[in-house]
Amino acid sequence: MGSVHGGLLLLYALIAIAALILLIARYKVYPFLVLIIVSLLLGLAAGMPAGQIVKSFETGNGGTLGHIAIVVGLGTMLGKMMAESGGAERIATTLIDWFGEKHIHWAMMFVAIIVGLPVFFEVGFVLLIPIAFNVAKRTGKSLLLIGLPMVAGLSVVHGLIPPHPAALLAVQAYGADIGKTIAYGLIVGVPTAIVAGPLFALLVHRYVKLPENNPLAAQFVESADDAAAEHRRDMPGFGITLFTILLPVLLMLVGSWADLVFAPKSTPNDLLRFIGNSDVALLIAVLFSFWTFGAQRGFTREQIQKFCGECLAPIAGITLIVGAGGGFGGVLRDSGISREIVALATQANLSPLLFGWFAAALIRLATGSATVAMTTACGIVAPIAKAGLVQVRPELLVLATGSGSLIFSHVNDGGFWLIKEYFGMTVGQTFKTWSLCETIISVLGLGLTFALAAVI
Repeated sequence: MGSVHGGLLLLYALIAIAALILLIARYKVYPFLVLIIVSLLLGLAAGMPAGQIVKSFETGNGGTLGHIAIVVGLGTMLGKMMAESGGAERIATTLIDWFGEKHIHWAMMFVAIIVGLPVFFEVGFVLLIPIAFNVAKRTGKSLLLIGLPMVAGLSVVHGLIPPHPAALLAVQAYGADIGKTIAYGLIVGVPTAIVAGPLFALLVHRYVKLPENNPLAAQFVESADDAAAEHRRDMPGFGITLFTILLPVLLMLVGSWADLVFAPKSTPNDLLRFIGNSDVALLIAVLFSFWTFGAQRGFTREQIQKFCGECLAPIAGITLIVGAGGGFGGVLRDSGISREIVALATQANLSPLLFGWFAAALIRLATGSATVAMTTACGIVAPIAKAGLVQVRPELLVLATGSGSLIFSHVNDGGFWLIKEYFGMTVGQTFKTWSLCETIISVLGLGLTFALAAVI
C-alpha cells in the first residue's frame, strides 16, 4: 500500500479519469495507450512502489484478457461463419416473411437481438445493415423505421446479455451467475429494446427525414439483388442457423442449471458445468458452425480457415483496449483507491445499483466506448459488491452497470459515426435518433433493474 491516504487518493483517481477522458475525447489519443499511461502515472501519484505498478497493471490486464480475448475471438469467428454462409440473411428474410411488411420494425429488432448475441455491436451492425437497406428498398419505408429497432436490439444485447464480452466481463467481476444474468438480462432487455426500438422509431421517423439517395445503401442493394438468386439456393435453413447461433447461450444455461439436474460435485454435474463455461460453450458452437455454416454450405477447409484468420484482425484493437481497461482496474485496486471508493459509497449510502450505473454512465460519456465504460466501472464497483455491505444480487449489478454503459452515444463513440454514415444522417439527426435511443435504453434499463430488484 502506498504512502498516500484517503481523500488525496480519491482526488488522484478523479484526475486520472479526467485525464483519460480528455486525452481520448479531446486529443484523440488511442485509448489503449492512454489507459497504460494514465494507469502508470496514477500508480506513481498514489505512492505505489515503482516495480509494483507495472505488475498491478499487467495482472489486471492479463486477468481481464485471459477470459475476454477467448470470448471475443470465438464470438467473432461464429459471426463471420454466419455472415459468409448467408445465415444472417436467412434469419432476416424468414422473420420478415413471418412478421409481414407492416410489422417489419418488430422483425428487425428480433433479428438484431438474435444476431447480436455472439458478436460485438460494430460487427453485428455491419452484418445486418445490408439487410436493413434491402428491406427498406423492398418495403419503401424509411431506413430509420427499419434501422433504429435494429441498432436498439444490438445495443441492448451488447450492454446487458452474456455471452457478450462486456456483459460477460461484468459477470466475472461481480461473481454473478451467468444463467441468471442471461434470464434477468432478457426480462429487462426485451421491454427496453421494444420501447427504444420499434416504438421510438414509429414516433421519430415522422420528424426526421433522411435524404432520398444514400450512396452506401446503393452498393448493398444492387449487389444483393444480383447475388440473391444464386445465394438463396444454398443458404442454411432458418432452424439450423438459429440453433447454431443460440448454441453457446443454451450450453451456458445448461451449465448454470447443473445443480438442479445432478448432485453437486458429481461427475455429470462437473461435466455440465464444464460444457456451460462460456469459453467452452463458444468453442463448441464455433466447431459446430464449421459444419453447419461451412462444410454443409460447400466451403472447403482452406476457406473456413481463411474466414477465421480474416475476422480476427479487426478485433485486435478492441481486445487490447478492454485489456488495458482491466489493467487500470488493477492499479485502482492495488493502490488502495478501490478501498477508498468503497468507503465513500458506504458513507453515502448510495445503492450499489445506482453507483454501478452512474460510474459506467460517466465513463461512457467521457470515452465513448460502452465496453471501456463497463470494464472500468466494474473495476471501481466490484470491490463494493464484494465487500457485501449492501445486499444486492450481483446479476442485477451487471444489468445496472450495463445500462449505464449505454447512455447518450455522441461524437466520441465510433458507433455514432458508423450509424450517421450508413444512415446518411447529419450530426444533428444522429443526436435526435441514435443518441436518444441509447439514452432511453440506459434509463429504462436502470428503472427495470430496480423494479426487478424489488420483486426478486
